[in-house]
Amino acid sequence: MIPPRDCGALPDHVLKRFNLNITVTLSQEFGNCQSILPQLLRNREWGSAINRKGREVKMSASIKDVASHAGVSVGTVSNVMNHPGRVSAATVKKVHQSIHALGFVRNDAARQLRAGASKTIAMLVFDVANPFFTDIARGAEDEASKAGFSLILANTTESEEREMNYLDLFEEQRVRGILISPYGAVEDRLGALKHFGIPSVLVDRVSQKEEFSSVSVDDIAGGHIATLHLMSLGRLQIGFVGGPLEITQVKDRLIGAKKAVAGHKGTKLQIFETRATTVLEGRRIGEALAQMPAKNRPNGIFAANDLVALGLLQALVAASSIRVPEDIALVGYDDIDFATSAIVPLTSIRQPSELMGQTALRLLSEEAESPGMEPRKIVFQPELVKRASA
Repeated sequence: MIPPRDCGALPDHVLKRFNLNITVTLSQEFGNCQSILPQLLRNREWGSAINRKGREVKMSASIKDVASHAGVSVGTVSNVMNHPGRVSAATVKKVHQSIHALGFVRNDAARQLRAGASKTIAMLVFDVANPFFTDIARGAEDEASKAGFSLILANTTESEEREMNYLDLFEEQRVRGILISPYGAVEDRLGALKHFGIPSVLVDRVSQKEEFSSVSVDDIAGGHIATLHLMSLGRLQIGFVGGPLEITQVKDRLIGAKKAVAGHKGTKLQIFETRATTVLEGRRIGEALAQMPAKNRPNGIFAANDLVALGLLQALVAASSIRVPEDIALVGYDDIDFATSAIVPLTSIRQPSELMGQTALRLLSEEAESPGMEPRKIVFQPELVKRASA
């Protein structure tokens, strides 16, 4: 495209790019050239564009630029990037040299948009600070990599509003699918996403509806096992520490503890609800327990997760008058790596976290490929891991 000769208001470096021998008068306005500016701004043939202040702005190279530089067709460049086995080694080398020389960066988002299928999986958890969820994410990411997907991880920090905002964002980004450990009531929203072609798999939670696949652990059984173990050690004053109780996993573990206590006369269960499933909340409850008369406090504690248990342990050990496990036996849940390295190694209920992530990603990948597939519910059984704390 050649600009008309009355474009005297264009900066001289612009006209020089078009090899025009024109005397120009520089100004801040484009004057008679306003009509061709949109075309100049879009022009990619010269590897740059002109912004609205007349300044030259570097443009990223396109696949057409690579083809022209290498002296091959656009289709050949595409084959080099996607199916190199179809192209001779010499041509592959030549195309890659052009890619390097031009600084070409593949626009994968645009390619996926044209193909109608994203290669990105979103994962949403309510507490990324909990190593249990990062272990699940690690398993999911390993499986995603094998399947040619990338995984992005988001954290709701136990906020229903933030959870919904992320689901909106994932819809806007047209992700291939969503792995979610829900904090709030999101199944209606997930149903709408599924209707628009974005499937979801629930992780560490059993779906209340038949339309979603899920991967979880039997938390009621886990709570039952933990409490029975404490009772087998002769601890009849049991304390359950965890919360908020609205979290399904916490609620189910408490149900298991109640079932264990209900079957044994003379055993009592006290509930100490936390505001979050964190070390700090465990420490807060532990400090309160240390102030209680020995006859009133539990002699066996089941914590809803290992982070809470570690906080409890810190507070109880700091109170020099209380010994673990002699005075209070302690059982956690999740069996995170820190459980083995605690000042008193922590007895815990193990969940196969990485396997859960791998399984969930596999289910999601299959559902993305076959939208009509029947939802499946995978439930793993928990396992007691005995250590010094109980």
